[in-house]
Amino acid sequence: MEKLRRIVNQIAYTPKSQSLSTLSPLHLSLIPLLFLSSSLYKIIISFRHTLHQFGFIRKHRLPVPVISIGNLTWGGNGKTPMVEFIANWLANDVGISPLILTRGYGGDEAKMLQRHFNGTSVKIGVGANRAAIASSFLHRYGYICSIDVACFKQPKPKTKVVSDKIGVAILDDGMQHMSMSRDLEIVMVNGLSPWGNHQLLPYGPLREPLSSLNRADAAVIHHADMIPDESLSLIESKILNMNRFLPIHLSAMTPSHFFKAPNSICQLHLGVIFGKIVLCVSAIGSPNSFVQKIEKMGPLYIDRMDYSDHHQFQDKDIKMIKARLEELNIKFGSKPTIIVTEKDYDRDSKILGGLDPFEVLVLCCKLQILNHNGCSEDSLKKLLTRSLKYVTIYQET
Repeated sequence: MEKLRRIVNQIAYTPKSQSLSTLSPLHLSLIPLLFLSSSLYKIIISFRHTLHQFGFIRKHRLPVPVISIGNLTWGGNGKTPMVEFIANWLANDVGISPLILTRGYGGDEAKMLQRHFNGTSVKIGVGANRAAIASSFLHRYGYICSIDVACFKQPKPKTKVVSDKIGVAILDDGMQHMSMSRDLEIVMVNGLSPWGNHQLLPYGPLREPLSSLNRADAAVIHHADMIPDESLSLIESKILNMNRFLPIHLSAMTPSHFFKAPNSICQLHLGVIFGKIVLCVSAIGSPNSFVQKIEKMGPLYIDRMDYSDHHQFQDKDIKMIKARLEELNIKFGSKPTIIVTEKDYDRDSKILGGLDPFEVLVLCCKLQILNHNGCSEDSLKKLLTRSLKYVTIYQET
C-alpha cells in the first residue's frame, strides 16, 4: 500500500507535459484508471456542491462565529499550524476561548494540538461529525452569545481569558466540510507544490477545482520562504485569476527547538545537531521542507527516509530505520541521530522507543506570517477581527 501511495503521489505531482519523459511504464499504465476515477470524483463533488447551493442539504449553524482553515490539495499545506496560530491569538491576545474542531485523521494533528494546548482555555473536539462534537462542547462549557468588540481594540499579550465559555469555533480542514456554515474561509496553499498536475483526486492532488477559490475570504501561501520569487509570483497570479479580490498572505514554519523523545518538556537548542550525522524520518505532506530546515542547522551529513502522509509506523518500519542507522554508524564511525517532526512523534510516540539506543530528536516549529505586498501578521489579525466583529453585530441585530 505504501508503494502504491508513492506511485500515485508521483503521478499527481508530475506535470502532464512531462509525464511521458519522466514516468515509468508502471506509472503510465495506471493513468487511465486514475483519470476515470478522477472524472467520477468530479461528478460527485459537483452534485454535492449543487445540493448545498440550492439548500437540499441543510447547513449547520453554530451559535458562535466559525473560522474555517482549509485547502484545495492533499497534505503539507499548513492547515493545523494556522489553526494553532489563530487559537493562540484568540486565547492569549484577545481573551476569547476558542473551540478547535478537527477530524483527527491519522491521529497526529489532534494529539499534537492536545499536547500544545494542555492546561489552556483552548478546547479541542475530535471526530468526523463536527457539528455533533461542537454541540457537545457548547453544551458542556456554554458559549458567549456576543463578543465584546472592545476585546479587539487594544489586544495585549498574555491577556487572561475572561470566560471559559466558548467564543469562536475554528474548523480544521474545513473547506470541504460544507455541512457547517462558516463566517471566514481561509485557504492554505503549499508553495513548494501548489497544484501538481492540476487534476482532481486521485489522478491529481486537487480535492476541488481551483475555481473553488471564489468561496475563500483569504489565501495563505505556506512555505513561502522556501520558494523563489518567480514561483511565488506565478502562484499569486493563479490565485488572483480565480479570485482577483482575494487577499494573499505568506507563511513559513520557523524552527524553535528540539526535544529528546520522549521528554517533550526539556527543550534543546537548534545547534545541538551541528556537525552530527542525522537521519531525517518523516511521514508528512511536505518532507522536503522538513529536510531543508535541518540542512540549515549545519549537520555533517543528512540521510532521509520519507513515508506517505499520516503513515502509521510499524515494527517492520522500525527495523528498516534501525538498519539504515547501523549503515550510517559503520560508514562514519559515529552514532547517528534520528530527527522526526512533531506530527510523527505524536502519531505514535511509543513505537519510536524501538529505535533505542539511537537518540531521537523531535523538531518543533511555529507558524510565522511573513510581510509581503502590504499583507502581514497585523493585517491577517485585522481580517480575523473584522469578521468576528461583523458576526457579533449580525447576531445581536
